Amino acid sequence: MKRTLNPLMAGLLLVLSLSCGCGVQDPILNWDENDADAIIIGAGIAGLSAALEIAQEGADVVVVDMASVFGGHAVSSHGGLSIVGSPIQAAAGIKDTPEIAINDFQNWGENSDEHWVRYYAENSKELIYDWLVDQGVTFSSELGQNSGNSFPRFHRVRSRGLGLVTPIYLSCLKAGVRFQWNTVIEEIILEQGRVVGIRGRDQRADEVIELRAVAVMLATGGFQSDIGRVQQHWDTSLPFPERILAGSGWNSQGSGLDLAQNINARFHRLDHQWNYVRGFPDPRFPGQNRGLKLSIGPAVWVNTEGVRFVNPCLSPKFTLPAVLNQPTGSYWAIFDSKGKETAAVSGSGWSEEKVHSLILGTPELFKKASSIPQLALAAGIPEEALSKTISRFNKLAREGVDTDFSRFVSDQAASSRCQKAVSLETPPFYAVRLFPMARKSMGGVKIDRAGRVESAAGGIIPGFYAAGEVTGFAGINGRAGLEGTFLGPSIVTGRVGARTIIGELRVMGLIDPQTSPAILSDHQWDGSSPQGFKGKADNASCTGCHDLQSLVGLGRTGFWHFELSHRIIQKRGLECSQCHTELFPYDGDKHRVDLFKRAENCIHCHGLEGMD
Repeated sequence: MKRTLNPLMAGLLLVLSLSCGCGVQDPILNWDENDADAIIIGAGIAGLSAALEIAQEGADVVVVDMASVFGGHAVSSHGGLSIVGSPIQAAAGIKDTPEIAINDFQNWGENSDEHWVRYYAENSKELIYDWLVDQGVTFSSELGQNSGNSFPRFHRVRSRGLGLVTPIYLSCLKAGVRFQWNTVIEEIILEQGRVVGIRGRDQRADEVIELRAVAVMLATGGFQSDIGRVQQHWDTSLPFPERILAGSGWNSQGSGLDLAQNINARFHRLDHQWNYVRGFPDPRFPGQNRGLKLSIGPAVWVNTEGVRFVNPCLSPKFTLPAVLNQPTGSYWAIFDSKGKETAAVSGSGWSEEKVHSLILGTPELFKKASSIPQLALAAGIPEEALSKTISRFNKLAREGVDTDFSRFVSDQAASSRCQKAVSLETPPFYAVRLFPMARKSMGGVKIDRAGRVESAAGGIIPGFYAAGEVTGFAGINGRAGLEGTFLGPSIVTGRVGARTIIGELRVMGLIDPQTSPAILSDHQWDGSSPQGFKGKADNASCTGCHDLQSLVGLGRTGFWHFELSHRIIQKRGLECSQCHTELFPYDGDKHRVDLFKRAENCIHCHGLEGMD
């Protein structure tokens, strides 16, 4: 809609522009009917959180994303959040405080940003827990305590990442947030020293898109799926492995860093990366170097020489350097048939059935034998060394004390199956080669305490904001994450930047503080699968107009998610009516995809019962 400035503010801007020699027309006055108050680049959890905050104040918000779906990397995550002082902690008798949390962040992260750590610790309950509950997110009563935390702070949500992000997205739809999908941003428009909009290309229409706004927020995620960039910014105190898998979101290619660099933004901590050591080549995408985090509790880790080298139960803060300093920078996980039953893949959509059929059912990646010597032969590990290693490990497990690497704790104190003293004696035996996996960027665009992007020349870049992983989570983690401290800071930085934008819009008279924004829908997602159309319908009702078999194989630019998801649907034999309930019975005047209904369909692939 057409935006109109408060006349007094328009006059003030004119005076300011004249006084600074910027010309008689301030660029932010040049709106047309297609522009907005705020533009958010990226529909991940940081961008959605910011968009919702701004839209609920009555402002016009456009979210632009290169994909055709919401969620970014967060939607496929485990969905854990670090929260201090939550009602769940209180109900469990946990007396956590901001001061204790601040001390944990600073000790564990070593060089975490003091301001942002304090702000996070003091406000995570209000900015994360209370707010998410208001959006309809359902928390589990089960808490996790990860390394470095004095108390359990890892809060889990129903349906993992999908259950975390979907309610925020639906709230955005209700609040009137507009979405521009399949659009790659090529330029941040800078005029007279101020960011005034974006220029990009709609990949499906192959058309240039240009939008203007008072504020532009960068929420494009990290760069951990660009292995070249990972290596470029690698911590030089650690060797770079022969192979490292890409384990972040598909679009975590650092595009936001390039956009920011082009307008002279300041960067920080690019060598601070939170990378995993349980990387397993994703069998769904052969030849594409994609990785999954695979955990097998009782497994023994040995290097290529068949020798134990680290306690696998420790945090990546300690296991990553140990792995990188082994020959080739990789290792073998050795386990037996009992250990196989503990196999789990991190992230949404990975049910036990799916892990066993898709991951453990990949014989070319898993070596199997009836004895340890035969397993060594199959894996190419020195037989004598591996046999000696497993024999000693079993002896230590039976005794309950790991004098080599201090792995075992009592069953009562063990927080994971990894820590329990379990010997490997039940054939068949297995070996799987695991690799380092690039996961999260803990450095990026530098923002100030209000979420504004700093300039490399000093000061801030007016009209330009950033949130989430593209900022390195504002330095909250320092060099090491406490876990749950990636999604949580994404929400916090998104909402902080949004509140600064709201303040600017109010000063300009673009938000009426007396007017409540309209709520467009009372739709609620309950986290369950859509039930599908109950009437008589099948794919034949749709294929007369839509040749799905052909469409999923065209490889069209901007249709990667459409093609991937519909190939999965075809493989599972689902009818069109099971996902697109709103299109049945057919009515030509109302034959449009409902965005609320479409969001419910994500559970087919990302839900725990999903199979692909």
